[in-house]
Amino acid sequence: MSNHQKRLSVPKSWPVERKTETFTVKAGAGPHGEAGVPLVVLLRDVLGYVDSKKEARYALSEDSILVNGDAINDEQRPIGMFDIIAFPDLEEYYRIFPDEGGRLALTPIDADAADSRLGKIDGKQQVAGGDTQLTLHDGTNIIVDDEYSAKDSVVIDNDDKSIVAHFPYEEGELVTAVRGNHAGKIGTIENIEVTKGSGSNIVTVETDDELFETVEEYVFVIDEKFAGDDE
Repeated sequence: MSNHQKRLSVPKSWPVERKTETFTVKAGAGPHGEAGVPLVVLLRDVLGYVDSKKEARYALSEDSILVNGDAINDEQRPIGMFDIIAFPDLEEYYRIFPDEGGRLALTPIDADAADSRLGKIDGKQQVAGGDTQLTLHDGTNIIVDDEYSAKDSVVIDNDDKSIVAHFPYEEGELVTAVRGNHAGKIGTIENIEVTKGSGSNIVTVETDDELFETVEEYVFVIDEKFAGDDE
């Protein structure tokens, strides 16, 4: 199977130029599904720290690049929404956050903020033994007690993978739109309109200067610090 991906057909969220060259690197298997951006693309095309896959492999072999607290040795490892990329030797830390065009962007954060990451609860189910398992937006599974609901957000400690904070999905909570025409905008949930049948619920979000509506699949509950250091 080819390791190449045509630039014109990459997801709109990928932070790559589509018309400069024909191909880019294909994401490997892993978190975030097809929306995940290969780590080498961020290292090469966004940060400019490497010039090739070979250089990326060498850098990763030094265990000097961490994703969500773990050393990564696969340059095609998919990177997606709210992942934390750390370069401890350079004292540089980034959170993946959508810009206002909906493309994934690297938001600089401090070292303390890099100790944890945000996850949206996409699913919740009972597993063997009576425990409750949460499935997060990036595919991570966590065993918890029964106090969480689908569409809530949780903060995961990157060291022991425990939940250290919880933000419910409800009116009055701070959210960001991660897809659609309003991607990258941050505001407070003004109203959640429940749609009858199989249609998506509609969320009205109030920002500093406007109200906008989007489907609830496109909003992600956040804490103020997850919006970036200058919010």
